[in-house]
Amino acid sequence: MSNTSDNSRLEAFCDAVFAIAMTLLIIDIKIPPTTEIITTTDFWLALKHIAPSIFSFLLSFSIILITWVNHHEAMKHISKSAPSFIYANGFLLLTVVFLPFPTALMGEHILTDHAAPAVILYNSVIALQSLSWVLIISAALKNNLAKNEKSIPIAILNRKFGYFAFVLYSLCAIIAIWFPLAIALVTTLTWIFWLGWGIRVKNE
Repeated sequence: MSNTSDNSRLEAFCDAVFAIAMTLLIIDIKIPPTTEIITTTDFWLALKHIAPSIFSFLLSFSIILITWVNHHEAMKHISKSAPSFIYANGFLLLTVVFLPFPTALMGEHILTDHAAPAVILYNSVIALQSLSWVLIISAALKNNLAKNEKSIPIAILNRKFGYFAFVLYSLCAIIAIWFPLAIALVTTLTWIFWLGWGIRVKNE
């Protein structure tokens, strides 16, 4: 089987995992069956109660979507494959499929006095996802998987972004011990930045 075929299968497998993870995010968002709804006001109050969960869902959906777009773009610069590259991709997928768990926790506890563990776990997962990008790119460079010479500086730049993101979200996870709500906001703003950056770069 050719290397190109290997990459095609890898991309198809990754696409399926991304799609499943994005679908799983919505499963835990529902009005608790114990909620008593008699009037329209009760219904609006119930929706208000799950608003943090909806926010967490939207944030995580955006994170996975941006990650998928970046993965799709990265694979355009790869012409071959290698075991270390495939396993690094597996590590990325691990962080993606795990994300629904801290998403549900953060949505449930973000407005409580014990929001810190949820925000810490959430940012820790994103930090590990950043590390997985570093491993993917390093594996591609080490094994000479780049499609052409123009792809190499792009990969090096993206690896620098990966290191930066790993440090950023690791610090966020630590600071969340004391300021979980503020860090949840910072996390949201950083992903708005990554989205805007990605759109700008891809339109150039």
